[in-house]
Amino acid sequence: MNTIKDKSFGGERPLFAIHDTRLENVTITEGESGIKCCKNIEADRCHFIGKYPLWHVDGSLITNCFFEVGSRSAIWYSNEMVMRDTIIDAPKLFREMNNVTVENVKFNDADETFWKIKNLKIKNVTLHEGTYPFMFCENVDVDGLVSDSKYVFQYCKNVIIRHAKISTKDSFWECENITIYDSELNGEYLAWHSKNVRLVRCHITGEQPLCYVEQLVLEDCTFGEDSDRIFEDSDVQAEIIGSITNIKNPRTGKIVADHIGSVTIDENILQPADCVIIQRQ
Repeated sequence: MNTIKDKSFGGERPLFAIHDTRLENVTITEGESGIKCCKNIEADRCHFIGKYPLWHVDGSLITNCFFEVGSRSAIWYSNEMVMRDTIIDAPKLFREMNNVTVENVKFNDADETFWKIKNLKIKNVTLHEGTYPFMFCENVDVDGLVSDSKYVFQYCKNVIIRHAKISTKDSFWECENITIYDSELNGEYLAWHSKNVRLVRCHITGEQPLCYVEQLVLEDCTFGEDSDRIFEDSDVQAEIIGSITNIKNPRTGKIVADHIGSVTIDENILQPADCVIIQRQ
């Protein structure tokens, strides 16, 4: 593998089509497409300033790097990528990619980050600000995520999440095959219009969560006092620890909780309208 060390590159496509190359302490300055159409690239302690620095790069390892605000849309159409121990201030990273691993990375502007990624592994990642991270992703495995970005995980398929704290609204909308363990989910309208959603030992806050869901399962979950009108028009099997403020018009299934503040069943309930609701106390 060739090595490029302690250098700066700017302008248009300065490192176009390089391969089998390790970059150490390299700066990609003002310009566009610094590293494009490349294969087998390692970048360690590199500093990215210009736009679109890593496009069509297949087979890469990025470690201990920094992406400035100006390096927006930095990584697109690049498969087989691993990124670790990196700080990103730029929006719109990672799009239209396959086989991506991101570990110990902080996104300070997660706007439109992780779009249309297949086979994505996330470990110990922080997402801050921005909208719609993880849009249209498939086959996602998360272990350790803290996010205050808006509208995370929409139109996703086959997602497993562990040890997350997600504060937003409209998360997990129109998703399919979602399993979340040991996580905190804060914000209104959780998982509306989704299918095959399983929550295990999760704490949920916010108004009107888990409505219009098909094949919804909750195991040993808890709810905040602000969660009301839960399960409207949903097919649900739920074992709840503690109290639920209000349940409204669940379509079918079984709900068990220690205490239920109120249940709203009215003329708008959808058939078969046969959900069994049990209060343990």
